[in-house]
Amino acid sequence: MSELAYRRILLKLSGEALMGSEDYGIDPVVISRIANEIIEAHAAGAKIGLVIGGGNIFRGAGLAAGGMDRVTGDQMGMLATVINALAMQDALEKLGAKVRVMSALKINDVCEDYIRRRAVRHLEKGRIAIFAAGTGNPFFTTDSAAALRAIEINANLLLKATKVDGVYDRDPKKHPDAQRFGELSYDEVISRGLQVMDTAAFALCRDHNVPLRIYDLTVPGNLMRILRGENVGTLVRNED
Repeated sequence: MSELAYRRILLKLSGEALMGSEDYGIDPVVISRIANEIIEAHAAGAKIGLVIGGGNIFRGAGLAAGGMDRVTGDQMGMLATVINALAMQDALEKLGAKVRVMSALKINDVCEDYIRRRAVRHLEKGRIAIFAAGTGNPFFTTDSAAALRAIEINANLLLKATKVDGVYDRDPKKHPDAQRFGELSYDEVISRGLQVMDTAAFALCRDHNVPLRIYDLTVPGNLMRILRGENVGTLVRNED
């Protein structure tokens, strides 16, 4: 445990990360690999909270763009995150972890209600806590939910796992000469309009001094490298 640079983290996974090479849903191979990395980090002594998006099933903003009422679309998206949270719980428990899913929406038959003190207690007891249904409110993304939960559980690092190895000044898929940043301040990210997370999430982290690291989930071992203090991906934090 002494080797860890970060002892309590909030890991944000996109729903799309669970699809793997599929066009929809959850790839069992991918979710199993992610679960193994989380188990390794947990076994090393990290206390871990998780927030998982729902974009592999439903995305509220996309449904709204297609003509659906935005509130209804966002509520459907929240329910999609519960599905993903239950799938991750199953994958982690198959590997021997003790896991609790806590929902911002009341769905008592399948998971617990989110209560901040109970969430902290789960972490203290060595359980992995998965926070589902976003913030429970429409118009807020799961990025904002991840920032909020990171603050509430007193995480000393928020991790956003993506398919890109950090933050770039331009889309690296469209611009081969795009520059990757090793480190940025929150004010720089917001002023540059870098859309890695939404502005509300950045502002929450900035105002509560929670560092954020964006890294490539597809590279095996990256999570443990970060927990040991290695410079992986892009670090976003307040200026000294």
